[in-house]
Amino acid sequence: MTSRRLPEADDGEQHLLGVPSRASGGSCLEPNAPTPGFVYVLAFTSALGGFLFGYDTGVVSGAMLLLKKEMNLSTLWQELLISSTVAAAALSSLAGGSLNGWLGRRVSILVASFIFTVGGLILGLAPGRGVLLVGRIVVGLGIGIASMTVPVYIAEVSPSHLRGQLVTINSLFITGGQFIASVVDGAFSYLKHDGWRYMFGLSIIPAALQFFSFIFLPESPRWLLQKGQSQEAHQVLSRIRGGQDIKEEYDRIQANIEEEKEEAGEGGLVILRILRHGPTRRALMVGCGLQMFQQLSGINTVMYYSATILQMAGVRSDRQAIWLSVVTSATNFMFTLVGVWLVERVGRKKLTLGSLLGTGLSLSLLAVGFLLSALSSPPISLHPQNSTCSLYESCESCMLDPHCGFCYRENASQVFDSSCVPVDEASTDGPAGGRCSNQSEAADSPLWAYNYCPTSYSWVVLLGLILYLAFFAPGMGTTPWTVNSEIYPVWARSTGNACSAGVNWICNVLVSLTFLHLAQFLTYYGVFFMYTGLVAMALLFVLTCLPETCGLQLEEVENLFAGPLCSCSHSSPRGVQYSRVNDSSYLPSGVQDSDTD
Repeated sequence: MTSRRLPEADDGEQHLLGVPSRASGGSCLEPNAPTPGFVYVLAFTSALGGFLFGYDTGVVSGAMLLLKKEMNLSTLWQELLISSTVAAAALSSLAGGSLNGWLGRRVSILVASFIFTVGGLILGLAPGRGVLLVGRIVVGLGIGIASMTVPVYIAEVSPSHLRGQLVTINSLFITGGQFIASVVDGAFSYLKHDGWRYMFGLSIIPAALQFFSFIFLPESPRWLLQKGQSQEAHQVLSRIRGGQDIKEEYDRIQANIEEEKEEAGEGGLVILRILRHGPTRRALMVGCGLQMFQQLSGINTVMYYSATILQMAGVRSDRQAIWLSVVTSATNFMFTLVGVWLVERVGRKKLTLGSLLGTGLSLSLLAVGFLLSALSSPPISLHPQNSTCSLYESCESCMLDPHCGFCYRENASQVFDSSCVPVDEASTDGPAGGRCSNQSEAADSPLWAYNYCPTSYSWVVLLGLILYLAFFAPGMGTTPWTVNSEIYPVWARSTGNACSAGVNWICNVLVSLTFLHLAQFLTYYGVFFMYTGLVAMALLFVLTCLPETCGLQLEEVENLFAGPLCSCSHSSPRGVQYSRVNDSSYLPSGVQDSDTD
């Protein structure tokens, strides 16, 4: 492969690749560059797909509290209704790459918003759990397509100096959707019947708005050029840039696409071409690694189980746990705004490293909170039942068994007359037999605790959750999607994003389906110490493998992967340097005419 000639940099004779010099102070922003308002319209309208992504994954936690009572759902059915959406998203995100390449970004977003609308209607009108399951699967198909299409579309229509911020808006809309979903859950939890229908059905409004808006919005000019529609691509790019001079940008995109076609050829599966082509293969490894570590950092443990985690930490009221989870969702949303502001000012790599460092410390605080609760766990003083529950010696060990609950009296925060008793399989509201079987309203009546122990350390866990989201949201919550929208050449962009999004959803399923079992096996504090270790691995990966894409044109980014994948031996993020050549272009020094590692 011949070295790609890159357009002249705006300032200086040379700069280190990954150390932005496009604006003073190391920022990637060009504050004097005019940005047409139409670019923001495209970004916000397409990011409605991210809002639906967040809403439909977040709303189920509160809706499940109502559904399991109204439809008498077993544990298996509850797991199916949650995991079916994530599994369907994993499959459709992988298929979304072919859909993007075949139909284009705009039509793929139209398809996703139509699927969201149909899924919302099915869920809102579902007569029974079977139809409800179908609705959750349909919604999952829409989530998968939207999760990999929206960042690509925004990246391809954005000017380079705002690309990071505009792609991050999609992550902001995801967390905003989760926050709105938690508020809606709290509001409709007061309805005795059919509150879940309103929770699910409200997703129709943003889905329909996005569908009808995109009927009138344009296709990505890069996709149009790739398909040979040069005249329409020129018109769309001119419209997006507000009538500015687009000759240089248009020629660069066109030359890049033509050169890629010559190098890669037209035949064969795209994924095989990616694996054969060294720089693109390395980009795929970085993109999939970021998405994998985003999930292995435990984010969806926190988002799916925030109310459960708070209850585990000693919050006694179900409703109080739900409303406290709104606080965590609000924190996630607010600090994603910080990420939107920082992504072009400090760059992707520094933002991700700082995010991971704070995330690891916050997970350690969460683990310490649960450890303190375990060390101060009240001992069991009575063993009146002839069951496995009677074998436990403390509340902590009793709580780790989902078939047992803790019965106790309390006086001045001192626990006495405590026992571990079986849970009534017909109702999770109380135990079968034992000291709590005949509870009365008297002040000295025994208290029933299921899934939590009386503790004075609940505030430590709540603080850990808030700090976790405050650090995770600006960096690891946003940069995996932003970086994946940038690092692939146009011929591999759909497939590369589909593969990385598929890895994200597969790891999502893995984390969300194993958390409660891991908590039983490792204890609550053990599982969070495990996530801390995984974050340490993510730090090492980002430090050695992630290049800085801040401020570069999409056509320049693939040169970042021309050298070895992971190395600490270079002073710059990738150790690749740009230098001026005779034709006033920039070439990465030391890049070999080879695709091999």
